[in-house]
Amino acid sequence: MDSSQSAATAGTAGGGNGTMTSQASAMVATTVVDDPKKNLNQVTNSIQKVLGLLHQLYLTVSSFNASSQLPLLQCLNSLVLELDNMVKLAEKCNIQVPMELLNLIDDGKNPDEFTRDVINSCITKNQITKGKTDAFKGLRRHLLEELEQAFPDEVESYREIRAASAAELKRLAQAQTTLPNGDVKVKSDL
Repeated sequence: MDSSQSAATAGTAGGGNGTMTSQASAMVATTVVDDPKKNLNQVTNSIQKVLGLLHQLYLTVSSFNASSQLPLLQCLNSLVLELDNMVKLAEKCNIQVPMELLNLIDDGKNPDEFTRDVINSCITKNQITKGKTDAFKGLRRHLLEELEQAFPDEVESYREIRAASAAELKRLAQAQTTLPNGDVKVKSDL
């Protein structure tokens, strides 16, 4: 490594051979936070920095001459450090993006169309499910009416059993409490 390369590396807060100085590593260590929203903001800021560095790199390369070698090396080192920082920050984010959305963006379409289509699909499926539920309720009501005409005593005992079962389920539900971790705690009747 000659003196111009080592000066370029030192100017971008990096050590020799791609290692970061203690100041830069301390900065990375302080930027890693457990809050998902802060992590996402940090990744977004890192992406913005990378885009700025890529633009700067484009400008440097498009007007390249012998005297612009040092700024080019500095820009490349900054880009590598920021990409490394972005990868470290991104590991702390748990974001899942549907492939359909990425394909839509690649096709140059508006991602809001994907959101609208997903919501409309959910609404349609919800209406279909509600229709099926209503149909089964109507069938149950119709069967109970027919059974009551043919077997009035058995239907009456069935309704009593259902009422007792519903009351027991309600009592059990009231006896249960939810713990902070999502588990259910059952109160013991001693």
